[in-house]
Amino acid sequence: MSIERHRDKNGEISKKHGNTLVRTLRKIYGPDFAKGHPETEKLSNLLHELDATSLTQLVRHHEEGALADKIAQQS
Repeated sequence: MSIERHRDKNGEISKKHGNTLVRTLRKIYGPDFAKGHPETEKLSNLLHELDATSLTQLVRHHEEGALADKIAQQS
């Protein structure tokens, strides 16, 4: 039995699913995604902590190499 997750047309997990774990996001976006955050943290908490509006925004920052800096600023 596999767990289906709702995804946008571009394959991203819908922002409605704030209970998605960082562990799942790392499987999709790479092991360094949200580095420094526990793999059991929920997307909704991550968005709130980083003052981000969406997963798309976090992914963009990650791809640009700016997510690590953003996380460091929050520490």
